[in-house]
Amino acid sequence: MAVHKILGIETEFGILHQQADGDSNPVAASSMIINAYVNGFLERKVAWDFEGEHPGVDARGFNEFDALAPEIESHLVNAVLTNGSRYYVDHAHPELSGPECSDALQCLIYDRASEEILIRSMDVANKLLPPDEELIIHKNNSDGKGNSYGCHENYLVDRNAPFGRIVSQVIPFFVSRQIFCGAGKIGSELSGMTSTDGVFQISQRADFFEQEVGLETTLKRPIVNTRDEPHADSKKYRRLHVIIGDANMSETQTYLKVGLTAIVLAMIDDDYMSNIPEVAEPVQNLREISYDIDLQNVYLMKDGRRLSALDLQWIYLENASRYIEVFGADKLGGIELVKDLISRWEHVLGNLKTNPEALSNEIDWIAKRRLYEGFRERHQLRWNDPKLAALDLQYHDLRPDKCLARRMGLTTLVSESEVTNAISNPPTTTRAYFRGRCLQEFPEQVVAANWDSMVFDTGSEALRRVPTLEPLRGTVNHVGKLLNECEDAGELLRRLGN
Repeated sequence: MAVHKILGIETEFGILHQQADGDSNPVAASSMIINAYVNGFLERKVAWDFEGEHPGVDARGFNEFDALAPEIESHLVNAVLTNGSRYYVDHAHPELSGPECSDALQCLIYDRASEEILIRSMDVANKLLPPDEELIIHKNNSDGKGNSYGCHENYLVDRNAPFGRIVSQVIPFFVSRQIFCGAGKIGSELSGMTSTDGVFQISQRADFFEQEVGLETTLKRPIVNTRDEPHADSKKYRRLHVIIGDANMSETQTYLKVGLTAIVLAMIDDDYMSNIPEVAEPVQNLREISYDIDLQNVYLMKDGRRLSALDLQWIYLENASRYIEVFGADKLGGIELVKDLISRWEHVLGNLKTNPEALSNEIDWIAKRRLYEGFRERHQLRWNDPKLAALDLQYHDLRPDKCLARRMGLTTLVSESEVTNAISNPPTTTRAYFRGRCLQEFPEQVVAANWDSMVFDTGSEALRRVPTLEPLRGTVNHVGKLLNECEDAGELLRRLGN
């Protein structure tokens, strides 16, 4: 049986330091943003614990000694937030990894909370700067100069599911899901093309992928990342680290992106799908689909068929509908949530085929295209006009008074009160609850934390590490009453039996 689909989003945010001399250091700017939030909103900074971090372990059987791995920049700003998130500088960008969530809607709420945390960070940081300077944050994936920064997803899958099966059955989904996950983009960053070539495409990330399978996340990016670092019981779980997605402003897209991917991975866990066609040229087709804004092109499958991106998605949808009838939805957040996801999936695919404009309040790339075409007509601009590139960036601007996405009337799925609560408080249904509540209740006694453990200093003895290898333990049902009753971390540890 499929394991419960614990999931989460980690986003690298674009950062711009506007100043008179133009001499901006993005690492320093990112550190300033995060420190502003930590010092302004947290009682105490609790550092990230790098114990047990092994980013070079490869699902294909390699290790850090025979495969290139991303470097851990432990000297940069790294903090754990009371909502269970990790907030840090990564590759010259502020990055926020949301807490472990137990379903797609919860994941969406915490993704929205991440945006609000960055907005608060900007507000505090900019008050510390001279009047002629400003730090600006964008939730996008491309700077138009050949650089891409990621919005990564993470899902727990069954360790017993053969990795080869995961690869073969998820690649067609990843290649084609951009038609409802893409954030839209002006220009091209493919070799031989430039951002001034005057094109509009569906995905911000498609230009930057070079291979089907691999370990890297910043160079030679693969469609399926092989990092085998579950941050959980490795005998039971594998974590699929998904690097191919765009950062979305649309709540509908974020919800569908993580929710439908979770369903597909549950089907793979249970070895349910047997009719998924494999794409003959996945990397090439990933890019081609991004430029096919009319969704008319067909692509060669390994079995000789020619199918469109829409065709591929309909095949997954049909499988998912049957799967839920057979296996239920307990591992995916419950039947009502999953039925809603499948209904929205069908709605989106149907309109992408017959009336894409009907999705302009749900899908970023369609909303963007509508915005740009109106602007072009009013001002008689070509697609390669710099004003359109600036408009593209402004769509993702997190400043509430500047953000064009906020003006587009995008459909909302979660309330402001849910988002506000998630800024400070962890999910109640995963181990993130234990992490976040300990930071709230005992900040002076928490030395460090990571996904699968916490380190306490009770003052009377050696540091104590509490493992949290099971993502479904440490929830409000498990430890809520206990945390309410304990006066300090020492009492908590004694009662936990540590």
